[in-house]
Amino acid sequence: MARKVLVTEELDPAGISVLKNRGFNVDVKLDLDHEGLLSCIGEYDGLIVRSHTQVTREVLDAADNLRVIGRAGVSIDNIDLDAATEKGVVVCNAPNSNIISAAEHAMALILAVARRVPEANESMHKGKWHSGDFKGCELYEKTLAIFGLGRVGGLVAQRAAAFGMNLIAYDPYCSKERATTLGVELYEDFEDMLPLADFITVHMPRTAETEGMFGAEQFAAMKDGVFIVNVSRSGIFDEKALADFVAAEKIRSVGFDVFENEPCHNSPLHEFDHVVLTPHIAASTVEAQRRAGVQTATFVAQGLSGSIVPTAVNVSNVPPEVMDKFGPYLTAAQMLGKIITQLEGDVPQHLELSALGTLSSADPSMLLAGALKGILAYKNVGAVTAGNAEAVAQRHGIDVKTASQVPSLGYESMLVLETEKNSIACTLHGIDRPARIVSLFGYSFDIEPAPQSLVFEYVDAPGRMGLIGTILGKANVNIETMQIGKKEGSDRAIVYLNVDGEVTDDVVTELREAIPDLMNLWVISL
Repeated sequence: MARKVLVTEELDPAGISVLKNRGFNVDVKLDLDHEGLLSCIGEYDGLIVRSHTQVTREVLDAADNLRVIGRAGVSIDNIDLDAATEKGVVVCNAPNSNIISAAEHAMALILAVARRVPEANESMHKGKWHSGDFKGCELYEKTLAIFGLGRVGGLVAQRAAAFGMNLIAYDPYCSKERATTLGVELYEDFEDMLPLADFITVHMPRTAETEGMFGAEQFAAMKDGVFIVNVSRSGIFDEKALADFVAAEKIRSVGFDVFENEPCHNSPLHEFDHVVLTPHIAASTVEAQRRAGVQTATFVAQGLSGSIVPTAVNVSNVPPEVMDKFGPYLTAAQMLGKIITQLEGDVPQHLELSALGTLSSADPSMLLAGALKGILAYKNVGAVTAGNAEAVAQRHGIDVKTASQVPSLGYESMLVLETEKNSIACTLHGIDRPARIVSLFGYSFDIEPAPQSLVFEYVDAPGRMGLIGTILGKANVNIETMQIGKKEGSDRAIVYLNVDGEVTDDVVTELREAIPDLMNLWVISL
């Protein structure tokens, strides 16, 4: 029976299509109240929400079949994460879906307040031409203080650098290496930055540490005439104190997209014509909404199919910037795990995982978690994480070893899995591209594996591929792509065929009997 996914809020049609194309039954119920959700949630394997649906402990207690919750956006404030974790329900989000939109909106507000665009626009619409009334200031060589140098803050830094701004930042979780790469000077104490900044932009979550972070004391310490922008979270600024400092002209202008109470109709900032206010629209772009729908649907489908979910917030302690850089290799590691188990014919007893090139700086336990998830794909092992990977391996009798090294055989990065009998390696030609196998048993080639493949090892001689193609053609099995690998000084060859069509036991038997000097033949399913 096909698994069922419930969608309770607007999701881009492309996201719905992702789920349906993967064989899931999808019910879209946009008008469910709490009682309605309680009454129906028990029949669903997956749930996709946005910010309105409250996934409480009560809802989770009623969700007997639920395995994955997808939040089509970033914040998960409306989901009881502790209750979900206790019940073994994976909660994932789409943290990258709106980061470009948010960064661009931050820049839009910075430009709007600096050049007084809304005021000038309103004046023009009233039929006036008062060009002398709207003198602004340039961004060039002004100092921008970025509070929070994560995904969005980093994108803002890149865009602000293009305007020739001097960049300083505060983020206790950001490495010096990342800040240096972004061209940002990192400060350990955020209050040291306050008197230096001509512009301030905030990209931090609302936590116990950041709530009320900016109040009267901090505003007083700022440079006269500073501009402040917030497209992040409410509660970080004391809006009443901020309005007082705007009125006193200590703060020249403000650009705000988030408010303490939303919908917001009476913020203290409403009284100022030169303050720019937008109704929480930083993520409201066509592209961001489509990304959120597609990414969330993809992650939910992966979770329901037993795959590692890269954005799972309750099974991963990997920092966002690390996940951005190395997360795609989780899926690659899982793919290698699935293949090597099929090559072995059983769960390997000894496994060595090596991360090469730029991948050598990744946490090997994170990659090991992906490989083990693939190796044990046929078992219901639950979540495999960086924290429990070695324990999972031990529980299933797998002796594991990890290694990291900079040399990567000419590739920027490589991931290698080795057992006592077999070895396989892959790389990614760009983090948004599927993984490609570049080595198998020491044979070098380069191919993106398909859902179904045939792998042959034989003594190379003329006519071998013609014979294979003839047998597959008679069985209505189409060869989609192929690669032949050889070893220097060896007469052996390996052939990796991506095929479309049913490869029956009879076809495999015929291939084994027909090919001279055949040493190995495997059917690989992903």
